[in-house]
Amino acid sequence: MQYVLQLLGAAVFAASGALSAGRKRMDLLGVVVIAIVTAIGGGTLRDVLLDRHPVFWIEDPTHLVVSVIAAAITLVYARFRRPPNNALAIADALGLALFTITGAQIAQRAMMDPIVVVLMGTMTGVAGGVLRDVLSAEVPLIFRRGELYATAAIVGATLYLLLEVVGAPRQVAALVGMATIAGLRLAAILWGLHLPVLPIRDE
Repeated sequence: MQYVLQLLGAAVFAASGALSAGRKRMDLLGVVVIAIVTAIGGGTLRDVLLDRHPVFWIEDPTHLVVSVIAAAITLVYARFRRPPNNALAIADALGLALFTITGAQIAQRAMMDPIVVVLMGTMTGVAGGVLRDVLSAEVPLIFRRGELYATAAIVGATLYLLLEVVGAPRQVAALVGMATIAGLRLAAILWGLHLPVLPIRDE
């Protein structure tokens, strides 16, 4: 189950990377590079910090193959039909949900404390999108004022752990956590929800 979710997350994030690169008029190599970096960036950072050897995509290159295939399908689709305006944001929200929970589960298996599990899950979910935005010359979503992005990942990962504490089956807890992350992110996109901004008065 976790492996399937990881591959789905890689595919969705790769699609978001391909869309972002395509909108920046990058060539084929640029699109593939951005797609792969988006798909593996968060998990790579997680594995390095958890001292997991080898890094997941080196141990199993299937993640790279899935990323390239997802990028190619996205390019072919975009060639013949214009993607919806929110396609990039929706793909990113789904990838965030999938990668946050799978990242949290990997940190759990490494016997990390709950707060580290939440942070590792959040990092797995957001780091790939940060790299995608930086390489595409965009301000990363987590740095945009009031965006419900990393916050959604933190809430979903925390809910996942709480449900396990009260006895919910792991798969149920994971699905609820992912649905919460995707729901919060999509609600923020559709209805403009955001965190309050607390300005500091300059003297």
